[in-house]
Parts: sequence; C-alpha cells; structure tokens
Amino acid sequence: MILSARDIHKHYGEFCALGGVSFQINEGEFVSIIGPNGAGKTTLINVLTGLLKPNQGKVFFKEKEITGIGPEKLSKLGLARSFQLVNIFPNFSVLEFLMVAVVSRLNKGKKFFSSLLRDSEVTGEALEVARLFGLDEKKDILTKNLPQGDKKMLDVASAFALHPEVILLDEPTSGVSTSDKNRIMETLVSASKKIGIKSIIQVEHDMDIVFSYSDRIIALHQGKILADGAPKTIEKDEEVVCTVLGQKECFKIFSSILDRMS
Repeated sequence: MILSARDIHKHYGEFCALGGVSFQINEGEFVSIIGPNGAGKTTLINVLTGLLKPNQGKVFFKEKEITGIGPEKLSKLGLARSFQLVNIFPNFSVLEFLMVAVVSRLNKGKKFFSSLLRDSEVTGEALEVARLFGLDEKKDILTKNLPQGDKKMLDVASAFALHPEVILLDEPTSGVSTSDKNRIMETLVSASKKIGIKSIIQVEHDMDIVFSYSDRIIALHQGKILADGAPKTIEKDEEVVCTVLGQKECFKIFSSILDRMS
C-alpha cells in the first residue's frame, strides 16, 4: 500500500461532498476515479493532495500521515499532481515551464531565474522530460502558442518533472481530440515507466480512456464509493454504470458488450 484514504468526510456548510470515503492504492496500479458531476471527485483529489483538510478522516502516503499538508510538501515526499498551470504562465517557453518544476525538485528556488537558465543540471533535466513527452522540438515555443493537445501534454509533463512516486492527474485528456487523448495516455504511461513512477491516479470522464488504461476503477456517487474494482467487473455492473455514467453511456457500454458476445 502506497496511498490510502481512511473514512474521509468533507462538508461545505450543509452540503456533504464526501461522506466516509476509504480506499488504498497499491504500487503498480493505474487507478481511475469516475462519477457524475457533483460526485465528489475534485474534492477527493484536493483532499488527497493536501489542498483541503477533511472534516473527518486521514490520508496516508507510505504510512506517513499527510492530511492537509499541502501539495508543495507532498511533492518533496514523492506525491505530485497536475495543476493545469499552462494558462497561468502564458509567456514562458516550454523549456522554461518545465524548468520551474525541476527547480522545485532540486531545491534551487532561491536562485534568480535568469541564472537558472544557465544551470546545466536544471536545463538538462528539463530537456530530458521534454524529450519523454515529445516536446523537445517545441522547447522554445511560448506555452500560449501551443495547440490544446500539447498544452495538456506539457501540464502532465511538468508534474512528471518532479519525479514523484505517485502522480494524480485531474482530467488529463479533457478538451482535446480523440487522437490527442490516446497520444497523451500512451506517452504518460511510457514516461511513467522510464521515470519510475509507482502508481497513477486519474480523474477522467472519457470512459474509453478509463476502461482502456485502468487497472482499477473507483466509482463515486453522492460523496460515497459506489464501486471499486477491475474494469471488467465495473462494466458488467449495470446498476453502477447507469448510476455513475448515465443512461446514454450505460446503453453504449452494454451494446458494446453484447456485440463482443455475438
């Protein structure tokens, strides 16, 4: 077990966003968290990464309690998340954007950024991450000028540049074309093996991506875990699929199952 949530409750006034969520993530797992809007997915990710402190319950990373300690401290312990920061630094080049993450990991944040541009260690590691994600030929392009698929790729790459043991991805393929979605997923899976990332957790709405890449799926509904299991188990559970994904997706998935059986 590398990451666990134990009896997590989170309330916003009278609204219960999470009502007793417990699970654990093991080394080597690719876990997708799914659920309809309002199910508690984003709140759960924010609790797991220390941005939010739960009203009740605890989070553990490698048996160390990390409840509410914040993403910066967590990244130094070996847990990182993508934050979709590309639009916040529109005038950074791709290489400069990746260097920010490398600087954080190497604890060189006290230097002026102009001097960091001449730091061969920082530059070298940023270039290596750029190569892993197919961004090396775009290293001098400003992030604001990248197509949406490359912006998503850069956002994920910046989290990988922290060399975490566990990475949490919040909708890594949202807003991009189907071909870009598969490109992003294939690249991040390949990069995770090369960097040595032990587990990946993602929140994702695209069910084709979820069922294609996940070892395990956690389905949330109204702040509680409705199901937790392998993709083949989840897709055969009509109640779970229809409750979590809606009737349209339910019909699509079960039609696909029937086609494979015929």
